[in-house]
Amino acid sequence: MKKVYDFKAGEVLLVHKPLHWTSFDVVNKLRYHIKQKLGVKKIKVGHAGTLDPLADGLLIICTGKKTKSINDYMGLTKTYTGTITLGATTPSYDLETEIDQTFPTENLNAEKIKAVAESMKGEYDQYPPIFSAKKIKGKKAYDLARAGEEVKLQSKLIHINTFDLEKIDLPEVNFLIKCSKGTYIRSIAHDMGKHLNNGGHLTALRREAIGEFNLNEAKTVEEWLEIIQENEL
Repeated sequence: MKKVYDFKAGEVLLVHKPLHWTSFDVVNKLRYHIKQKLGVKKIKVGHAGTLDPLADGLLIICTGKKTKSINDYMGLTKTYTGTITLGATTPSYDLETEIDQTFPTENLNAEKIKAVAESMKGEYDQYPPIFSAKKIKGKKAYDLARAGEEVKLQSKLIHINTFDLEKIDLPEVNFLIKCSKGTYIRSIAHDMGKHLNNGGHLTALRREAIGEFNLNEAKTVEEWLEIIQENEL
């Protein structure tokens, strides 16, 4: 039997966020189509944890009264897969900005890289990237950084539950990470490079799971738009 969605009463939608979309792009797109379908001017729609434009993967979207549960979902453990490229750094710690430094990788080997990954597990004092949405006196850090202003951010204690290296094909390292709320995978890539006396930046990222919610259960934005259009309520 076809599921009927009650977006006003509240629904939890698992969405596969596409690459290059912001999390708010997804929220705005779904909110617009839900409002059109219901013939209302306002409805609450929000996401439970930002995913960078240069990442794809699972995004939890809540509607109606379910938006009250957003903080509960945000606190869940996140699971990511992706690629760290060693031997180079960028100011944003990912591909948003150009490479600013390069390093030889001849001295690196799988044993050294695995030892560093192991050492980073557990409680970890992490500095967010200056190209992030963290706020400094009401302004977003990435706006200040793009304007060429000096940005100083406070570190935050996070927890890395799992840091598995699935493939090492230098300079690329493919990983699986399970971590706490507020963890920047870009910072992990950057810090791994520092611990190796080398450089590192994030070149691919996918969010595979949020708690027990898995990307395999998610639908694309286009699939959700079709469901909204055909919903019978």
